[in-house]
Amino acid sequence: MKIKLLLADENKLFRTLLTERFLTTLDIEVVAEAGKFKEILEKASLINPDIVLTEIDSPNLNGIEITKSLQKKMPTVKVVALTNSFEKGIIKCMLEAKAWGYLMKNESFEQIRDNLRKIHSGKKILSPDVQNLLIDEFIDSKGTKNVNPLTKRESEILKLLAEGKSIREISETFFISIKTTGTHKQNIFEKMGFSNLTQLVRYALKDGIIS
Repeated sequence: MKIKLLLADENKLFRTLLTERFLTTLDIEVVAEAGKFKEILEKASLINPDIVLTEIDSPNLNGIEITKSLQKKMPTVKVVALTNSFEKGIIKCMLEAKAWGYLMKNESFEQIRDNLRKIHSGKKILSPDVQNLLIDEFIDSKGTKNVNPLTKRESEILKLLAEGKSIREISETFFISIKTTGTHKQNIFEKMGFSNLTQLVRYALKDGIIS
């Protein structure tokens, strides 16, 4: 019996190309495609796929919420990330939500195919890059005891940014210039490895900085 795969990604061209590649496999079949969160849940409930292979860090596809929802409603479905997102906070949240795999889009089709087979057989799989990232962090945490790299003011500004405050509002709060506030924001992003505000908010939620 073929492995039933639901392929989710906002990029329709990417879905089409990957679906065509799976046509060459004898044991894996793309039974549905989706581009939005709601669409994934609807099609999963109708088709009951074995695996949901999904992008996780795009405007309409929040992989963490997808994983949590499917884990609650359809616990036999294995959610696997296929993404370019390499942010530690997202990786950790996906694993905590009980995702079965975290694969990178820079892997070859053959690697993705073989990893899906392993996941279907009951093994949890992380791409080598993700494994190395988590190992390095574990080693660093043992040596540094998770020292916060932010200054007191940067930590305060991070909290306000996570709460949705604008640069102007933060400037007025601390009686500093907009330029200085912007520099603090840039430093926060560089030190914490954020590439967008969504990642900052997720970090703040996960660490209990905001609720």
